[in-house]
Amino acid sequence: MGLTTLKMPQLGESVTEGTVDRWLKQEGDVVRRDEPIVEVVTDKVNAEIPSPVEGRLVRIKVAPGQTVPIGAALAELEVEGATAAAEDKAEPQPEAPTQPRPEPMPEPAGAGRLSPGIRKLLEENGIEVSQIKGTGPNGRVRREDVMSYLAEHRAPAPAEPRAASGPPPRRPPGERGDEVVRIGAVRRQIAEHMVRSVSTSPHAWALREVDVTHVLEYREGEKERFRERHGFALSYVPFFVQIVCEALLKNLYLNSTWTDEGIVLKHYVNMGIAVALPDTLIVPVVKDADLMGFVDLAHAINDLATRARGKSLRPEDVRDGTFTLNNTGALGSVAGQSIINQPQAAILSTESIRRRPVVVGDTVGIRPIMNLTMSFDHRIVDGLAASRFLNDVQAGIEEWTPEKIRL
Repeated sequence: MGLTTLKMPQLGESVTEGTVDRWLKQEGDVVRRDEPIVEVVTDKVNAEIPSPVEGRLVRIKVAPGQTVPIGAALAELEVEGATAAAEDKAEPQPEAPTQPRPEPMPEPAGAGRLSPGIRKLLEENGIEVSQIKGTGPNGRVRREDVMSYLAEHRAPAPAEPRAASGPPPRRPPGERGDEVVRIGAVRRQIAEHMVRSVSTSPHAWALREVDVTHVLEYREGEKERFRERHGFALSYVPFFVQIVCEALLKNLYLNSTWTDEGIVLKHYVNMGIAVALPDTLIVPVVKDADLMGFVDLAHAINDLATRARGKSLRPEDVRDGTFTLNNTGALGSVAGQSIINQPQAAILSTESIRRRPVVVGDTVGIRPIMNLTMSFDHRIVDGLAASRFLNDVQAGIEEWTPEKIRL
């Protein structure tokens, strides 16, 4: 027998710590390899951390609600045949008394293993596992399978108590006074990350008006065929991602990172896509977005957004972003200032499209106009470089034609 240490994983390039939300297994439990064992949260993602081995959980080192740095030991697992020398050796601990647990109920054939989190989600919504088609290995039901079923057949599960970012619960009529809303771990992590970003980078801001006539007309003509063929809506995001990728590779300082050794230019684009959730904001990353064809890009963005809303992103889904696109227009915003997602150099927001009168030649016409707003790190990017980048993005949108789609 030997001991293996479960450590807090790296859950994003600028994440330095994580908070244990709850343990899905208890001391003495037998765990299978890749079975979720603990839920952790950061400002970027909620993640179920799987067991790296098959064995028995012998010691939990971090209590729920406790925040620890990346790489800190979360728990120890006893593994048959493992060598203690391969891992951090633990001090002998007395065996913790365990309460007898009822035998698990047999699962329907083909259901695969269910994590406690998914089992709870099924119970809360009165769903049998046999009703859901699992898409995981060996037909295992994953969280996104349950969320897809709920979206198609009924209202979603009751929400957790709302964190400070959402509207507070309504007070009974006639009651007045203050009310304290508990700050959740995710909201606290976001707050710390935002303060750290503003303290680290001197933020500058720019706005640009863009005529989106060509993109809008093409999308309107193709969106029904696209949905029938691919099973999800055609949004503006993949159009803008392709255009922004091309502009970034022409303006590398917008796609860079400040370090003590120098400015690191990225000759590739890992595009972060901001996804708003009821109580938080998550930025999953499309890796090598500059190399992807339009349809593959649309599928990748839809997949990440769907899994973000289903709280089933993996740690690698939020790592290594080089630039962030924030589609605040979907929320009705006309102009706003976003905070840079550290350690990136800038964040670009596409605001809502509004029909407005504009001068076209010697006449006045009604055109669909969208604001582009960008926050950038003034240590790296000056006004000239920011303007050149926005010029390229504006030209890419206004001069767009179907022939420019990169398949």
